[in-house]
Amino acid sequence: MSNASKQKAQQIIDGSAVVVFSKSYCPYCRDTKSTLSSLGVDATILELDQESDGDDLQAALQAISGQRTVPNIFIQQKHIGGNSDLQSLSSSGKLKTLLKDAGALQA
Repeated sequence: MSNASKQKAQQIIDGSAVVVFSKSYCPYCRDTKSTLSSLGVDATILELDQESDGDDLQAALQAISGQRTVPNIFIQQKHIGGNSDLQSLSSSGKLKTLLKDAGALQA
């Protein structure tokens, strides 16, 4: 992992209310994107398998969040976790609150 990849990943996280680091073929990533889309969230989605530096970015995400798997989700620069974490937040009603606080969901 290069320092540039870590900086790039951090800039993406810092620059967006909701970020999903994903892989286009991953079923868990599709579930996450579907859940966010159904709520009308305009998330920043980065498909790591379609980025030339995707492997480096994934390694950088492990250094930043402690999680290597995708989806790797951040809301308001806070690491949320993966799809099961997002679905748990959604089921408990906490996801909408987090998204509203981040300005990513209409009140």
